[in-house]
Amino acid sequence: MTTETPLTTETPRFRLGFLTHVQGRGDDVARTYRDAQELFVAADELGFDVGWVAQHHVPLGGGGLSSPWTFLAHAAAKTTRIRLGTAITILPLEDPVRLAEDVAAVDALSGGRVEIGVGSGSSDLEYAAFGKDIARKRELTSENLEVLRRALANEEVRAPGFRIQPAAAGFTDRIWQGVFSGQGARYAAAGGSNLLLNRAAYGFDAPTDEVQRPWADDFLSTWDQPHRPRVGLSRFVFPAKDKETALREIGDDVHRAALRFAESGAFPSGLDRDEALRRFHSFYGPPEEIVAALGQEKVLPVATDLITQFNPAVPGHDAAIRALELIATEVAPALGWKPAAEPRPAGA
Repeated sequence: MTTETPLTTETPRFRLGFLTHVQGRGDDVARTYRDAQELFVAADELGFDVGWVAQHHVPLGGGGLSSPWTFLAHAAAKTTRIRLGTAITILPLEDPVRLAEDVAAVDALSGGRVEIGVGSGSSDLEYAAFGKDIARKRELTSENLEVLRRALANEEVRAPGFRIQPAAAGFTDRIWQGVFSGQGARYAAAGGSNLLLNRAAYGFDAPTDEVQRPWADDFLSTWDQPHRPRVGLSRFVFPAKDKETALREIGDDVHRAALRFAESGAFPSGLDRDEALRRFHSFYGPPEEIVAALGQEKVLPVATDLITQFNPAVPGHDAAIRALELIATEVAPALGWKPAAEPRPAGA
């Protein structure tokens, strides 16, 4: 069935999220992790619905997070209502039964606030370090996802009588898949996974939203589960008092990242800063300009979750907190979002 629920309608309510890749400046990783935890606390207080982290086994500049469920367990203890998720966990590099145990434990500790997004990853070095064949990444993702689903449904896995503990509950609509094609979107829908769309489409000259909208449509037209499908749309959103202020915080980082992506063929070589920002489908500057630009976003009308992020930029901590405040108080409300009146139960 095709379901096109405008993001700006109040019923059903859309969810607001933020995603951090847990990066900082310099070599003080402990401070980077503390700052990222503070982002979760601030987002919790501002009414964000979901806080997401990305898993990276190869270090990023100033940080990177290899163990997301340890991090999210700590975030659970520091927050009261925000949901906690991964976008994504690199599933082929995990034992799916062991992963299910971690997910269930954090879910129990947090009062049922966990969301899990999975994907295949793309780093040759990460696959080599874990003894996995990157040529089999899609196959491994499918195999492990099947086991993960069964484990989180409290079915027997791998041995008669074995079920994970603590027992999981309510994960039918809390598993997400990151995809990069229409085929991937259809596969996610057929398995009952929610859809995660990246902030940028790689290897395409057309704008990201033009590329991704058919993927979202494929997902929705394939969906045949009894529960509501969710489309999580990740977008680079960095509000500030003006474009110049925003560019001071994000411009050079985005340009450097685009040049790195060009080395792998994801982007063309020789991009200038403006083209780098376009390739990352960036929304930056005064809140009212961001709102106007998001109003033209082609995937946004079918999204159920708007996931804002600053990556590949690494703004200063104070600037990041201020950007979250502007997203929650000016950008998202202008799109029709408002904070939930009270904590929402698992799967809501």
